[in-house]
Amino acid sequence: MTRRSLATVLIGLMSMGAASAQDTDIIHDAEYYILQAQNGAQWAEDDAAVDRLLEQFRAGNGGKSPNIVSILVDDLGFGDMGIPELNAVRGIETPNINRFSDEGMRMVRMYTEPSCTPTRVAQMTGRLPVRMGMGDTTVDIAGFGLPGNEVTLAEVLKEAGYATSHVGKWHMGDIAESWAMNQGFDYAQHAVHQQGQLTIFNDDAIREQVSVGIKDFEDDYIVDNWFRPDPAAMMTVIAGEAGGPIREIRMAPGERWNAEKYDAMNEAFQLKTISELKRLSEGDAPFFLQYWPMIPLDNTRAGRDGPESVNGGLYADKLQLLDSYLGDLFAEMEAVGVADNTIVVLMGDNGHFTKYSPQSGFTPMIYRGGKGDTTEGGVRVDAFIRWPGMIEADSMVNNIIHVSDLYTTLSRFAGAEGFIPRDRLVDGVDQSAALLFADESKTRRDHVIIYSVATPKALVKDHLRLNLPGPGESAILANFYDIYRDTHEKYPVSTEVGAWGGQEFVRILGRHLARKEKYPDTGPARGVPYEGIENIRPETQAAVEAFLVKQASVQK
Repeated sequence: MTRRSLATVLIGLMSMGAASAQDTDIIHDAEYYILQAQNGAQWAEDDAAVDRLLEQFRAGNGGKSPNIVSILVDDLGFGDMGIPELNAVRGIETPNINRFSDEGMRMVRMYTEPSCTPTRVAQMTGRLPVRMGMGDTTVDIAGFGLPGNEVTLAEVLKEAGYATSHVGKWHMGDIAESWAMNQGFDYAQHAVHQQGQLTIFNDDAIREQVSVGIKDFEDDYIVDNWFRPDPAAMMTVIAGEAGGPIREIRMAPGERWNAEKYDAMNEAFQLKTISELKRLSEGDAPFFLQYWPMIPLDNTRAGRDGPESVNGGLYADKLQLLDSYLGDLFAEMEAVGVADNTIVVLMGDNGHFTKYSPQSGFTPMIYRGGKGDTTEGGVRVDAFIRWPGMIEADSMVNNIIHVSDLYTTLSRFAGAEGFIPRDRLVDGVDQSAALLFADESKTRRDHVIIYSVATPKALVKDHLRLNLPGPGESAILANFYDIYRDTHEKYPVSTEVGAWGGQEFVRILGRHLARKEKYPDTGPARGVPYEGIENIRPETQAAVEAFLVKQASVQK
């Protein structure tokens, strides 16, 4: 292909308008089309080979697509799951997860977003969270969330005939349209907020000084009684079916939230996941079950029980409990006869919560940084996928995969890619060929742009990383790293790479930003927190009213 014809193809592809017809191609970011221009013929062959494999699977599975189970674990660094030798270094044992790793494939270069909410949004929508203003993480009442016009993976799979269920963490908003039962799940039981409320500043955590400045002092001189959120007044766990009533569960008016209730909630999530697995496996439809645990985060010593590790850290011990939970879940999959026709994805959502090192038992190990950082340690996670007979056991791929790629890839495995929306830009690319053939060269991604909330902070291309300079900083100060040689990003190779690659990286970012002008970012959905909960507690209603007064204060 000549340079002129290549440019013509790229311009034509990049100028495609948003289309509603589902027989058009998915709209991607600019770099996808640059790879497609060079590898399109091979991709077509790979697509045909993938189609044949999927047809063979369905033929042997009674004509049905595979079940899908997604397990997303909170705040674990790379190397904490699936490698016995690194378990030994940590003083932790995760035999069930290690066994699962041996039965499936490790996605070695899985990139997430730097914190909980944006990673979950990217997995659910296949889009960078900045595109709908969901790049930040909130702890208390906020009045916004995932917009209802986003098309989640659950909604895509439902269109293809799947039964859907979600249990555990959600953390994509405190308004009704953002909740899982209103975002494509037939049933959902999940916390409205996250562990900031539930384990970091609950009553026991305040007494143990895990949280300081809440109610761990005499408040004789406090005038603003709304400044400090009351975790027990906030909504805790909700449950309901799509289109049905939504209720808060396991929390009575006047009851306080504490470590005992946190432990009970985690056990209840585990038991509900197993009961949902049994229920779904008895149905005729393929199913999509999400289990997003809230442990290993558990910040208090109060009432602790369960497995104890040599490490002894607050989170490390709870990782061993989670390992036993997952062992029970995997055993139940065998017992109900779905293990062989179910895809299971197990991964972390971002790096360690390093602010609680070392008492958590976790610190950055292979990569530098952790939760909230845009360094490799903030966004590189353990990630495994198991699909017996389809994905090679005890294998690995080392191509770049972003969490948003799960949206597109799982849709393809499910035969549901036709229901991915064509009226917006989708960041997730189809990685099915790389996974099914255990072949990194079949990847459709070779870069990621790493955001901190709404600002691009790093760009990774192949094995090279550019940490972008901040506003007003000279581009000469931007550092390049070779992340194969320098996992802790200590030794910049800025001149060596920048001399030839500086402008190339700038152009990648420039094309991304130009594409955003064509498909502009929007904001999150906004509304009244907790609206639609049938049994809202009086103290919760009072907390909402205080929040609304704060909002109205700027209009005075």
